[in-house]
Amino acid sequence: MSHLDRFPRLSDEQYQAMLRPPSGPVRCVIDTDTRNEIDDQFALAWALLSRDQLQIEAIYAAPYSFQARMRKIRHADRIRSRESQASAAERDLLARHIGLLRRFDGLGVDVHDDSQVDPQGVALVSPGHGMELSYREILLVCEKMGIDFAGRVFRGSDRYLDSYEEPVKSDAVEHLIATAKTASSDEPLHVIAIGATTNVASALLLAPEIIHKIVVSWTAGYPTTVVDVEQPSFNMEQDILASQLLFDSGAPLVYLPGFHVGAQLSLSLPEMDAWVKGRGAIGDYLYWLFTNNPHHPFNGIADHFGRTWIVWDLINFAWLMNPDWVPSFITDAPYLSEDCRWYREGAKRHPMREALDINRDAVYRDFFGKLAQHS
Repeated sequence: MSHLDRFPRLSDEQYQAMLRPPSGPVRCVIDTDTRNEIDDQFALAWALLSRDQLQIEAIYAAPYSFQARMRKIRHADRIRSRESQASAAERDLLARHIGLLRRFDGLGVDVHDDSQVDPQGVALVSPGHGMELSYREILLVCEKMGIDFAGRVFRGSDRYLDSYEEPVKSDAVEHLIATAKTASSDEPLHVIAIGATTNVASALLLAPEIIHKIVVSWTAGYPTTVVDVEQPSFNMEQDILASQLLFDSGAPLVYLPGFHVGAQLSLSLPEMDAWVKGRGAIGDYLYWLFTNNPHHPFNGIADHFGRTWIVWDLINFAWLMNPDWVPSFITDAPYLSEDCRWYREGAKRHPMREALDINRDAVYRDFFGKLAQHS
């Protein structure tokens, strides 16, 4: 039996109803790889500041690891040393990483030395260790906000999916299934996924019937109209089986492209100085994260001059809190290849919703305003 045969099928009417832009308080759970970067902390803080609009049932820690991406960077560096003998595929890999390699060169960083490219020990952890760091970071964000959420924060998967026949069981997956079963098609549970979707995919595989009761919103990659381009999306590439299942299972999905929709959510140091620093313990913590970004060394960045940082994951919460901030449309679900490319073939598949723009200023005005009120 195909892994897809286990999933029930929804009618077009059900998709239209479940993918309708939400209104009023939204019942939701948040699935986040909070420690992999700094955008999850901003997104989580905004969500917790918006509990009059978001009924947050639980927060799940998702796995993450940049080990695979670092292997590609190091491979590209080795290709550089013998570029004249490189194959066409190797030259293509080198071309995708040469800018980063040159930034490392300018900083005098040896990309083969973990202590130099990842001095804070965040990026190159294993998926299970990444999940555990995220779990602790979720609790820390809640603590900084003076919110006791301990009983509603759950550890997720300690590894990525190896097979659809072996879902990764965890406390988060168990809670997600149980919570989804209390929802309905008329009032679905919104699953806000802002990392690798291992937890979500595992829940779907263990309890396929919950597709009648959940709507997943996920941010990654390019718009599905951008074909023949490998998606440089961390959320997508680290657990490709889980990513593919989001589009194949038929679960109602709101896809929020990172490029170049979420990418508009850039934030500068002057804005952090003006509207985040000094806004309570959480404001000061977000400011510290911004000015001590663990991915600056990993990306060959040594200063803040003339730079911004994209706070990608705000887009999921913007869509739920005010869909007018994130214009979107209904389209058919594409296929996602193993090398992270979109394609469509044969008959049209089930519907999904896809974002095409975002009102960046409205998002940040809301976030800064709530942060000021909280402080």
